[in-house]
Amino acid sequence: MADKSQRIDIDKIDLEKEREKITDHPGLIAFPHHVGSALIKPEDKGKLKGRAVMAMRQQTDRQMSQIYHQVQTLIKQANEIKRRVEVSERIYSAQMNFEPIISHTYFLYEKKDGQDVLSMISPKEWGRSFPYRKYIAQVTLLADHTWEVDSEAEEVSE
Repeated sequence: MADKSQRIDIDKIDLEKEREKITDHPGLIAFPHHVGSALIKPEDKGKLKGRAVMAMRQQTDRQMSQIYHQVQTLIKQANEIKRRVEVSERIYSAQMNFEPIISHTYFLYEKKDGQDVLSMISPKEWGRSFPYRKYIAQVTLLADHTWEVDSEAEEVSE
């Protein structure tokens, strides 16, 4: 049998003080609730926020870069359409003695008097008897009746 001097007297333990150190929900407290608990280290909130802000900035910078490239593509497409409209207006105000056919290639020239002429004859086919002041562009009629500039040329000497 155990010695009476080694017995713990339960009546002498103050249960209220002991209950203050015990919780029914140990996962909700910010400190270990008993000696065998896992070590809980408080996190540096500044470091956590700094990492989160850095990750957020990297992600938003990447997205902004994508949007920038998309906008650049749209601007390029808009400029190409604007150029097609300008060329189309110039061609439709030019002299043409035939009805252009969709998807065919034609050549735009400027006469010596400054008026534009649309022709089916390329600059190479004229030979030495080039009748115009300058060759402007090789164009193709598109299905929407705008003209696509296939190539623009340098001035041809008179």
